[in-house]
Amino acid sequence: MDSTFSIRLAEEADTPLILRFIRELAEYEHLLHEVVADEDTLRTWIFQKGGAQVLIAQEGPEPVGFALYFHNFSTFLGKCGLYLEDLYVRPEHRGKGYGLALLKRLAAIAVSEGCGRLEWWCLDWNQPSIDFYRALPAQPMEDWTVYRVAGQALTDLAQGG
Repeated sequence: MDSTFSIRLAEEADTPLILRFIRELAEYEHLLHEVVADEDTLRTWIFQKGGAQVLIAQEGPEPVGFALYFHNFSTFLGKCGLYLEDLYVRPEHRGKGYGLALLKRLAAIAVSEGCGRLEWWCLDWNQPSIDFYRALPAQPMEDWTVYRVAGQALTDLAQGG
């Protein structure tokens, strides 16, 4: 790991950078067409409404990655957990330990806040990430299926549909 590597909490002025990282990650995941977030939406939901927090990884002054996370709640544990929505390190900086450093920081945040767990999703085709996560003391949740209602379907459901 580079001696100039550091991790800091994002500030509102980082909103354009956060959006750029989201788009880079989505492009890697072949999901760029699904990104509808813009700077105003991110600014509102992350910094004004406190919907998530973001860690920025830097090599010297250069931002090289990020982790976006928020609190969820486990009824089984009876306490909050941290959910990692996005973990991204730019391709030219992978293999330097920066992704692991971001995960360790998140684990430290979870422990310091008394959270019961840290969890995330990973696309089933993303073998490099799967290999990375399997090297951790993390366990895949293979007996769970993720469901989502979004867009017009969410509106329809809310209106009794």
